[in-house]
Amino acid sequence: MSEDFNLKGYINFWADKVGEFLQEYVQTKEIFASGLVKSMKYSLFAGGKRMRPAIIYSSYGIFDSYFDKITPYAAAVEMLHTYSLVHDDLPAMDDDDFRRGKPTNHKVFGEATAILAGDALLTKAFETMLDKELNPEVEDKLMVEAAFKLSKATGDAGMVAGQYADMEAESGGFDDSIVDFIHENKTAALLGYCSELGAILGYGEDIDKANMKEYGRKLGLAFQIVDDVLDVTGTTEQLGKDAGSDLEKGKATYVTIYGVDKSKQIAREMIDEAISIVKPYGKASRPCEEIAKYVLERTH
Repeated sequence: MSEDFNLKGYINFWADKVGEFLQEYVQTKEIFASGLVKSMKYSLFAGGKRMRPAIIYSSYGIFDSYFDKITPYAAAVEMLHTYSLVHDDLPAMDDDDFRRGKPTNHKVFGEATAILAGDALLTKAFETMLDKELNPEVEDKLMVEAAFKLSKATGDAGMVAGQYADMEAESGGFDDSIVDFIHENKTAALLGYCSELGAILGYGEDIDKANMKEYGRKLGLAFQIVDDVLDVTGTTEQLGKDAGSDLEKGKATYVTIYGVDKSKQIAREMIDEAISIVKPYGKASRPCEEIAKYVLERTH
């Protein structure tokens, strides 16, 4: 990372902004639903870096500077991402006991409540995006475009399809085409959406939306490849979850197919390509470039 750009402070600034919104917005007046909201907030505030909101703000900053307008959208994506983690950790899926160094949601609240908390986070994400009172300055057509593209990126043609393929591949017999499909859909699709969202809400042209989506896609692929490598090379303390769990479960990963060194090389190529996409936008692309470098260099 460049010494004159405080990426940690930058990401934390946007994380705090989204956190404040979530703290205030995810509430209930119904005493009978208080346990549900407690479960939702447990995972929302479990200590993640909030990388996806940082990508949204960074992409938007290339096209506009009125950042308050997009905070509900950044928060919505974080809600949806959190739902996917809660469900992925369930015994029926990845069966993880820890997430970000803390017991997973179902370990604290039980499986039924964890499932419902995930359901509530998913639906509340779209509620947040489409609430006109909450987003008075976002044109209706942009609201619809943002919500529609999020549903595509995270449904049966995106993230959910990737998770399904990931589970199926645990039975063995996978090859590089399955690994590519999993990475493209489970991780890259949502990060591609995050960076495209900035262009959508910032009134970017169609070419800008395509550019930012591709930047995020390559960022997402590199992110997942680095995750695969860290599962083998990192420690449980560094990762906040059981190290080597992917290998133990026989998951389809880049490391399984290509080995550590080749996987690292592919990730570097992806990051170089991602940076080359945003660099022509000039100084405004600096945060996007620094985030890309961080994805490659991170240790957890």
